[in-house]
Amino acid sequence: MISDEWIERVKANPIAQVVQRDGRIRRWGRVPEVGNRVLRVVLLPDGETVHNAFFDRTFREGEK
Repeated sequence: MISDEWIERVKANPIAQVVQRDGRIRRWGRVPEVGNRVLRVVLLPDGETVHNAFFDRTFREGEK
């Protein structure tokens, strides 16, 4: 289960961010509560509305 608190934390303090061609914003952040796994939060172009959130096993810091 992904906590709303974790999503808000990643939205506010991402370790990486990419804006897609369609305007959606991908942000990544580490979640210490689950072994420091990386949570990817995809936002709509308004930067507030969450489109999707999931743990990203393929994230490599410094590649985004």
